[in-house]
Amino acid sequence: SLYNTVFKIVYISTSGMIIWYMKRHRTVKQTYDKDHDTFRYLFLIVPCFLLALVLNERFTFFEILWTFSIYLEAISILPQLVLLQRTKNVDNLTGNYVFLLGLYRAFYILNWVYRYITEPHYSQWIVWLSGLVQTALYIDFFYYYIQAWRQSKKLQLPS
Repeated sequence: SLYNTVFKIVYISTSGMIIWYMKRHRTVKQTYDKDHDTFRYLFLIVPCFLLALVLNERFTFFEILWTFSIYLEAISILPQLVLLQRTKNVDNLTGNYVFLLGLYRAFYILNWVYRYITEPHYSQWIVWLSGLVQTALYIDFFYYYIQAWRQSKKLQLPS
């Protein structure tokens, strides 16, 4: 559909823009802290790939890749959350970004409920379970974010 195509183009373009800002923008790239960013991402990638090989709808090449991407997306926020936990102080831009990412994911749950009610035989258990895991990972961050916002304080995460 035209909507889906436009959405994907906008999504890929904005993702590319974010990566460009993080790597090339003079002000933004100076905020990167290599000493604290030591998360071993292979501990996420390998288990997600193995899980995709075992738990999928159909054992086809594209289905496994799609399932792998769903599993990886569910836990892709972990390196960012670990980094924020290590540094404790969270700047406004990063805090708002992570909060809105989590809120975006939580709205997906409302979409699934709506589709389950309105579409006969709608069932995507891999997407549902992965989405619930991803949203659950944000809950702790949401708590501290909302507390800081309500008290008009700078967001600080406990160690």
